[in-house]
Amino acid sequence: MERCAGVDWAKDEHVVCVVDEQGVVVERSRHASDGHGVQGLVEGLVALAVSQVAIERPDGPVVAALLEAGIVVLPVHPNQIKAARPRFRSAGKSDAFDAYVLAELARTDRRRLTPLMPDSDATRALRAATRARDDLVALRVRLANQLRDQLERFWPGAAEIFSEVDSPIALSFLERYPAPEDAARLDAQRLRAFLARNHYCGRRAPEELLDRLRRAAQVAVAALECETRRGIVLGLVRALRPVVEEIARLTAQIGQALAEHPDGAIFRSLFRDPKSAVTAAQLLAEIGDVRARYPTKEALMADAGMCPVAVESGRSRTAVFRWACDKRLRDAVGVLADASRHHNAWAADLYTRARARGKDHPHAIRILGRAWLGVIWRLWQDRTTYDPARHRALQALVGVGG
Repeated sequence: MERCAGVDWAKDEHVVCVVDEQGVVVERSRHASDGHGVQGLVEGLVALAVSQVAIERPDGPVVAALLEAGIVVLPVHPNQIKAARPRFRSAGKSDAFDAYVLAELARTDRRRLTPLMPDSDATRALRAATRARDDLVALRVRLANQLRDQLERFWPGAAEIFSEVDSPIALSFLERYPAPEDAARLDAQRLRAFLARNHYCGRRAPEELLDRLRRAAQVAVAALECETRRGIVLGLVRALRPVVEEIARLTAQIGQALAEHPDGAIFRSLFRDPKSAVTAAQLLAEIGDVRARYPTKEALMADAGMCPVAVESGRSRTAVFRWACDKRLRDAVGVLADASRHHNAWAADLYTRARARGKDHPHAIRILGRAWLGVIWRLWQDRTTYDPARHRALQALVGVGG
């Protein structure tokens, strides 16, 4: 008799519900989230001959332990749980009830759920690095915006002297000159020495940078407020510097990991700029290396959010934006599509024709991204790199002078 289980995981406690093939509850149990609790959870499921487990996440200690025990894991999106609750009860929510709903989904909706197929260690490591970098970039943007806001309130010139307020040279400048009074005696000679000490690699002469600093708007601020904002600027600089350094370290690590990954060349071949290694790595990390995960290119397009969802009711038929998708994968595909339209004739033609049909830029990028995913899926399945000379749609366009 085949048995299924649902696990409602939480930070402190995991709730388990086991049902038989008729939907009868065989056992309910609770387990602590520590190592001993997880071990007991898995041993209990093995003892009950549970063949598959539905759970609301695709990773973590519980999932790792279940896979190691040879149990099929069925990741279920939280939206699917929310939609399924009314099938069993009109209202209400509890951990035990959600565990039961998960168990029933594993029993009745098995064909609609995709078993978890773990990627290789190299791919999981790459995914961890790219996602951590994404989070740090978001943090850097927030801190940089706060820093820029502070400067615009009492020293706008310091925000304009360099192109990016969170660049290493800008942070060094603000660390040395956090307020207008600190730069009162700054001249071209002193600025030249400062730039040399901090290995400035920009192409702006000290005189030009100094002129940019002085031409900025002047804001009259009282002494006490100025001193307070000076301290805030120094605090934000101290917060930003390690974030910027860690992003640089992760970027180098990602580039190295991509070069060493068996599938790295496939995704790297899609880009011309060597600096695009991060986006190529994001594509690889989110798509993974298990070919059975996406048996068709349409499955990959849907998971990347590049194809719409059809909504039909009576005579009404509409296509709406696909919200449920891998948003990190969608962002990476969007970067590829947007970059490729500037140098790839085929991509430029698809984008231009989409805009001519009245599509806005984001919609046109999704159309182009969907087309790129068809190419990527074929390369990924065949384990071969992108060759523009073998891209038939591109060559057909080039052949007619497109």
